[in-house]
Amino acid sequence: MTEGKKTTKRLHANKSLRKIITDFYADAHRAKAEGRPVGWIPPMNGLIELFYSMDIHPIFPENWAPICAAIGTNTNNFAYAEKKGYSGDLCGYFRNNVGYALDGIQEANQPLDGLPKPDFLISFGAGCIPTMKTFQVLCDHFRVPVFRADLPQIGLEDIKDHHIQYGVIQIKRLIKFLEDLTGRKFDIDRLRQAVAYTDEACRIWDEIMDARRAIPSPFSAAEIGIMFVMVTRHGTKIAVDFLQDVLKEVREKVERGEGVIPNERIRLFWDNIPLWYNMKLFNYFEKWDAVVVAETYTSAWTLRMNPDKPLESIAYKSLVSYPLVSCVSLDKRIELIKKAVKDYKIDGAIFHSNRSCKPISMGQMDIMKVLSEELNVPGVMFDGDHMDAGKFSMAQFQTRIDAFMEMLSERKRI
Repeated sequence: MTEGKKTTKRLHANKSLRKIITDFYADAHRAKAEGRPVGWIPPMNGLIELFYSMDIHPIFPENWAPICAAIGTNTNNFAYAEKKGYSGDLCGYFRNNVGYALDGIQEANQPLDGLPKPDFLISFGAGCIPTMKTFQVLCDHFRVPVFRADLPQIGLEDIKDHHIQYGVIQIKRLIKFLEDLTGRKFDIDRLRQAVAYTDEACRIWDEIMDARRAIPSPFSAAEIGIMFVMVTRHGTKIAVDFLQDVLKEVREKVERGEGVIPNERIRLFWDNIPLWYNMKLFNYFEKWDAVVVAETYTSAWTLRMNPDKPLESIAYKSLVSYPLVSCVSLDKRIELIKKAVKDYKIDGAIFHSNRSCKPISMGQMDIMKVLSEELNVPGVMFDGDHMDAGKFSMAQFQTRIDAFMEMLSERKRI
């Protein structure tokens, strides 16, 4: 174990990421002020390409929630939600976004000036239950036009052509809804371009993640905020240009043999959503010469799209919109994690038992058992919450992680 080492925690590309984040929300407020349509939609689906192709600004409340957690305004939003009768045991994203919409939206100190009020809402189905319930509450509250679809929740390995064709039918309904609402005409060529940008962004993303297989790893899980562009800027050149810069920087680090820490000895895998209010937690492992080099959350963007079949592509993307929750069976999830453990030469796995996201947390004991028995890779589990710091104990985390890391360190010495 090494004490007091200098660490390399930040990619230089994060400087431009801060501007991308600020610009995204500034663009939303500018669109609202200029009378251009702003729609609130669930994250991680094929609607974003359609929106950008029709010059409609998308807003993702779920993506904004981690920003609230990082800044600390989520606690006020939680209080607003609780005042309205919503239990503190519900998903932190739900509590933050509902509390904000019902009351916190009136506050002047919300991060990035808050979210502009929606001109319409999209509830597309296929996502996790709290997301769908969030939009149910938002629909009741804002009283703006609403488009609802009911895409099936189906396992990734079970998606068939008829599922995709059903999704295409729903998207065509949505196109008609948007044309009638905004007066803007749909252009298939612009959608093809948006899909092409997303496909290229996903290709580059895979290369960035693959680069982390290098020993030492060029960056750790502390940097996964770069996926902001994968949520909000899919379908744009902004995402492609930013990710190209990240890939260039990461490749240069690999060529120089430059890792997160000078002497990487232990490589870790992280399961579940990070603690958005405490991303420095990933640096805690460095005193054992350990780095989190892979995680389940970043695998959400491993997909490819076909610009020649844009409607089918965004339909498929919408069906797999929640790859860790509603569209991956436990067997498939175990298969994917086992592959990652082998590919990234993982020594140990950290399992975040997330009180805010029960679906992702289900099956973790089974996964931990499989990794131990089949791959001889041990794991440890701690209790936490990806949004609510009040449900995370640093003392418990340190007790469990310290013992686990001492064991891993001993294994590496043998």
